[in-house]
Amino acid sequence: MGEKRIEIVTESMFYTLMAFTQGECGGVDAAAFTERITNGRVHLGPATIYTILGRFEAEGVIKEVRRDGRRRIYVLTDLGHEMYKAECARMESCLKDAGRVFRQQAETLPAEKQQRDVGNCETSSKS
Repeated sequence: MGEKRIEIVTESMFYTLMAFTQGECGGVDAAAFTERITNGRVHLGPATIYTILGRFEAEGVIKEVRRDGRRRIYVLTDLGHEMYKAECARMESCLKDAGRVFRQQAETLPAEKQQRDVGNCETSSKS
């Protein structure tokens, strides 16, 4: 039985894709990029990153361009770039939906709670 095609991009997968938008890199590079860009909020351990890389390579999302000893260096394929752009668009839509819901809720909330809740969502969705 073969592995299922990637339908859901997890947070770990998303940050790995993001790392590859920066150019060639290996697993250690992608994990370090993720840790740095998320200020340590997301940590990709060896099992996680190498599982993702194996899956991405099998699906044609990344391709190996060279080996340096045991270190394998990959680049994002056209499919990988499309996957990254599609996931960015999906998350942007989610944030817009969340902002719309918060604004609708604000119409029925007391003024003090309204400022706190709506302000936070609008700030997050502009980032």
